[in-house]
Amino acid sequence: MNRRTALWTLLLTPFAARWARAATWEDTVDRAIAYLKKHQAEDGSWGAKQSPGITGIVVTGLLRTGKVTASDPMVDKALKYIESLIDPKAGHIAGRGARVGLQNYVTCVNVQALVAANRPAYKTVIKDATEFLKRLQWDEGEEKDPTSPYYGGAGYDSKSRPDLSNTQMFLDALRAAGVPRDDPAFKKAMVFVSRCQNLKSEYNDQPWAGKINDGSFIYSAAEGGDTKVADNADPEKGLPGYGSMTYAGIKSLIYCGVSPKDQRVQTALSWLRKNYTVERNPGMPLQRAQWGLFYYLHTMAKCLDALGEDRFVDDKGVAHDWRADITAALAKRQRPDGSWTNEQDRWMEGNPLLVTGYALMTLSYTRPKT
Repeated sequence: MNRRTALWTLLLTPFAARWARAATWEDTVDRAIAYLKKHQAEDGSWGAKQSPGITGIVVTGLLRTGKVTASDPMVDKALKYIESLIDPKAGHIAGRGARVGLQNYVTCVNVQALVAANRPAYKTVIKDATEFLKRLQWDEGEEKDPTSPYYGGAGYDSKSRPDLSNTQMFLDALRAAGVPRDDPAFKKAMVFVSRCQNLKSEYNDQPWAGKINDGSFIYSAAEGGDTKVADNADPEKGLPGYGSMTYAGIKSLIYCGVSPKDQRVQTALSWLRKNYTVERNPGMPLQRAQWGLFYYLHTMAKCLDALGEDRFVDDKGVAHDWRADITAALAKRQRPDGSWTNEQDRWMEGNPLLVTGYALMTLSYTRPKT
């Protein structure tokens, strides 16, 4: 190889790598969209028998990839299904007379879908839904004050114990709807989210917070604390955190106006730098390593996007192109028909419609930068 050829090779290699990543992203998304077109129900929904929220996740993923618009016949039909879930009297988007346990999560995902559709006709519906969601938040309305570990959190409804998963969805919906960051709902949520962290500080007074003290986040601070890492974990010995909730915790704090330089964010990032992976939900024991993997990848992508990091440097100093890593992880797991599913069927991840929606939402944050 002569000098000129060597120079051109050096110049073209980065371009070729970027082209290959872009081609992988395009192919993966196109195959997923083709799968969803084939499996849409007559009423415009996906997986409505399992949950009325699956359609909102799918629509959000489809629209955020930029590959289809709200005027696409498939999406338009799906939006009509979501419109049928609007309860104008109650204000939620979970179906008229929907059971209470569905109201928060389903309304949150459908708010995001309607925001992504960007139709003026949805403005009032979105506003009503955000007001409904605020009423579900645990606060003085439920006779809880800032000293309560329930305070500021969101559960499946206004009577269910709050958890970080529902709370992050609640915050995602408020942020997507354009609720100002200084809104009391964000300030209250920050109290709950901070209490879900393994970090003894002025923001976390829970007795288990300093047992592990590694910055990771658990599932809930309420009722003595709860983690999905183990069944019946003993708070006296500590409650181990895990990847999906740690990314959710950081993202939620950022949405609530906490600086990335804050101790809470920095200690959580330190934990994630030690546990960077796109192959499993870190922090989980081996037998649970794949639990919630697709939920984890989506939360990871959304969190790193919120932080504005193009490269995520692990604790060994290796800079990871997380967008390329996540895209590759999803591409290799995509099934021949264009869908995804999780063999460890926890939290509904055995449902290919739900998981394909998660995957598209994730890929909307991993589009290669030009």
